[in-house]
Amino acid sequence: MAKSDRKAVDKVFILLGLAATIILLIASCFAWYGYKFATSQVQTELSEQKVFFPQKGNAAITSLPEADQKEVNKYAGQQLVNGQQAKVYANNFIKVHLQKVAGGKTYAEVSEEAQKDPTNQKLIAQKATLFQGETLRGLLLGDGYSYWTFGLLAKYVAIAAFAGAIVMAALVWLGLRHLARLK
Repeated sequence: MAKSDRKAVDKVFILLGLAATIILLIASCFAWYGYKFATSQVQTELSEQKVFFPQKGNAAITSLPEADQKEVNKYAGQQLVNGQQAKVYANNFIKVHLQKVAGGKTYAEVSEEAQKDPTNQKLIAQKATLFQGETLRGLLLGDGYSYWTFGLLAKYVAIAAFAGAIVMAALVWLGLRHLARLK
């Protein structure tokens, strides 16, 4: 390949590298924005609800199975403000307590029973408790934990894209140095 042809090919690769660097930087910025938006939105919404984990030693915690106590005790006394806390509160606290309401039956099961026996006050009370508990649990897992997790994934994408941009910028710089030596 002639020297002038080689220079033309090198210039194309340098321009492609520069374009890749810019695209990676833009992707990094958008992903970082997604991370900040998702996690701050979850934190704001959860903070406004003013939900606190019970204090360590509280009967609401000591009545839980040992594995659930261990998870809940990590946050004992703290305000619920992030996705990981939302997951623990939903799965290791609310879910366990809901299983005690109607012998492990779900809202749907109790609701069906209550429709067959509409005067049964115990079923009506269980239905209301299960509805509220399962709704809160679903919101914590869906709107709290899920969005928080997506936010954290966006953070890792942002970091990876930024690292890729640095590598591409270094390759472009090396390409420019190489091109300058060919003159």
